[in-house]
Amino acid sequence: MDVDTTTFENDVLGRSQERTIVVDFWADWCGPCHQLTPVLERAAEEHEVELVKIDIDANPDLAQRYGVRGIPAVKAFRNGHVVSEFVGAKPPAAVEQFFDELTAPSEVTGLLDKLDLTDVAETLQHGDHERALTRLLEEAEATDDADRKELLRRALVALFAELGQENPLVVEYRRRLARALY
Repeated sequence: MDVDTTTFENDVLGRSQERTIVVDFWADWCGPCHQLTPVLERAAEEHEVELVKIDIDANPDLAQRYGVRGIPAVKAFRNGHVVSEFVGAKPPAAVEQFFDELTAPSEVTGLLDKLDLTDVAETLQHGDHERALTRLLEEAEATDDADRKELLRRALVALFAELGQENPLVVEYRRRLARALY
């Protein structure tokens, strides 16, 4: 699907609240872009991830907004934020690995199971990330068990990765986690 400035908010940021959206920033004159397109399309189809394309010549404001300095530039969005990206025409195996990492089971879920924090898992299922982060941080501050504290730290860091490093919640809670641990 082609996306432009007028549809980006809805088709990428809005839809990324429900599923991972991979955006291919490209240009018609770019040979490597044309080489990468079928590789991306195949990987997206195999992993059931939505792929959208943005022509940077027709949408320079979006390219600038997302720091596109070279093409092809591929960025994965979740919850309205970039969670993973690469630049350049990658070989099929590297593209496959990129999609594998995007669609891998959540590390957070496994850690929450180990920690026996079903309430946090339920909170995440309802999309209340701030409440889940608060609960994990409170749990990390309250425990004296070094192993449990490490599992909680790993759960928080994994949740940060899922939300994307530019997410305002991640910025705030990363700072709060550092204060709590050090």
